Amino acid sequence: MAIDPSSHGLSSDEARRRLAQDGSNSLPATGRRGIGTILLETLREPMLSLLLLGGGAYYLLGDRLEASVLLTFATFSVGVTIWQNYRTERILSALRDLAAPRAMVLRDGVPCRIAGHEVVRGDVLLVEAGDRVAADADILTADRCETDESLLTGEALAIAKTVRRDGQSVEDAQRLFGGTLVTRGSATALVVATGIASAVGRIGAAVAGIEATPPRLTVETRRIVQICGLGAGLVALAVVVLFGLLRGGWLEAALAGIAIGMAMIPEEFPVVLTIFLAVGAWRIARAGVLARRAAAIETLGAATILCVDKTGTLTENLMAVAGYWRPGGRISAKDDPDLLRAAIGASAILAVDPMEIAFQRAATGHDDLTDGLGADRLERTFPLSESCLAMANLWREPDGGHRLYVKGAPETVMELCGLSNVERELWRGAIEAMADQGMRVLGLATALPDSVTTVELQRVPLSPLGLIGLSDPLRAAVPAAIAACRQASIRVMMITGDHVATARSIARAAGLADDRLLTGAEIEGLSDEGLSQRLTTVDVVARARPDQKLRIVEALKRQGEVVAMTGDGVNDAPALKAADIGIAMGKRGTDVAREAAALVLLDDDFRAIVAAVELGRRIFDNIRKAMGFIFAVHVPIAVLALSTPG
Repeated sequence: MAIDPSSHGLSSDEARRRLAQDGSNSLPATGRRGIGTILLETLREPMLSLLLLGGGAYYLLGDRLEASVLLTFATFSVGVTIWQNYRTERILSALRDLAAPRAMVLRDGVPCRIAGHEVVRGDVLLVEAGDRVAADADILTADRCETDESLLTGEALAIAKTVRRDGQSVEDAQRLFGGTLVTRGSATALVVATGIASAVGRIGAAVAGIEATPPRLTVETRRIVQICGLGAGLVALAVVVLFGLLRGGWLEAALAGIAIGMAMIPEEFPVVLTIFLAVGAWRIARAGVLARRAAAIETLGAATILCVDKTGTLTENLMAVAGYWRPGGRISAKDDPDLLRAAIGASAILAVDPMEIAFQRAATGHDDLTDGLGADRLERTFPLSESCLAMANLWREPDGGHRLYVKGAPETVMELCGLSNVERELWRGAIEAMADQGMRVLGLATALPDSVTTVELQRVPLSPLGLIGLSDPLRAAVPAAIAACRQASIRVMMITGDHVATARSIARAAGLADDRLLTGAEIEGLSDEGLSQRLTTVDVVARARPDQKLRIVEALKRQGEVVAMTGDGVNDAPALKAADIGIAMGKRGTDVAREAAALVLLDDDFRAIVAAVELGRRIFDNIRKAMGFIFAVHVPIAVLALSTPG
């Protein structure tokens, strides 16, 4: 479909027709549960079946009091479970409503803002910094547009967007993807895919086809119910046969058999499980973890390996100044006032770009760094362009002179400054060293031009200042949380779509072995069996695609590991659903990720996972003690039932 950038967009009538034809720009609500669904799931629980079976048996025997007690227990268990799950779904629904994007489109030639689910193919999107893209769209025009695609790809750095040239096939750099965030500039784009046909939608469809692993507690209770039922049945049959043969009264034998069978069935189990899990869900909710399925809490306590995403989970998901370098010096994390002032001086006064916001944040509390850099002193700006990957601002000095501050791609700044080959090699060495520490590097320069009106950036004799590096910093609590996981015998593996150097840097800071690293390219060449063996010696996986994250989870499960997987992006959803326990981010996470997960971190705090693991283990230990006590009580009851004189 071709369109003139000056088009008036779709008419309202055509938009309504396409909406009716293609459907809403949203994903099927396969993971959302209403009251009816929750009720059916609850009634299928094996322990509840035990209560209902016991209550029915007592009712048939004419003991309505015992039947009423058991059915009351059953009603209580169902009520608590439904309330807990419904409350969880309401919170998730509120999170969905808060995250629902709105879109600015051209309709009938007029820009108008509509709900994201009303966007259709052929709409012309108008996006700017801060907007969430509503659908997949090919770029028509772009003004220094960059997008954060980490929720889709896992890569933390912003992606520069360009316009497709005539005859050129559309590449990712010429397309906006639904769910991504515009971090800089603006663009107009033609919508080419919505809903299930979009990149997000295709991953959502893949998630729907993955069979979720049932919680370990559900599997174990089902096995216990089967064992109890089989054991009670065999003992009851033995009592009937022996009683009938030894005493001759087969009716009395049948009643004795039923009595012993009922005495051996531990009807208290469902109530104990319901209360323990409901209290556990309440406790971890206070720690900031929402349990979509209460049984998942116990599974988390049994986890042997925790697979974590980097961006937004281990890191803050925001840019921060991480290092400075001056020619002839060393890379330093200590603030360099001159370099920081130059970076601020070459940035927009009202910062919206994540890097420029990071410069402003680093200068907080140092007012002298921004003195003289107000709107009233700005004489001229030099925007970034495809031909010159640098931007600059010209400022009027208090003495009447002028100063130019420049920042941009290091290679561009070196070219503008006219550095010699020896100087360039020195700069490149520093650039590589900063990149190895996971930094995104910018070059800085300055000048004192004589004239304002004749200034051309490429012709100004610039003086090189140095380099400034930015990175997505590690959350302060992560190293201690990872150490706590190790103490709890839980292995931690970081899986990210980011670059190898960035992954190594974050792993090193978090306390993971950065030399035990596997890349997506290496995974591609491994068989499933080979991958399983290789993962035994891996702590970090870099440049991993969504399908490879899923392969990693499945390979670990084949080794017998109980896998917990954290994530926030659409790219994490298949692995979240396939893992024994999926943990999604509540604030930053996508709807697809939250609905594929069993637990949701409301505050995106990695420490809450450690607290939930400890609580899960405590719950498992308490349940085991309670069940042991219940069994110990029922054995003498059965003996007394057998020894009752008849």
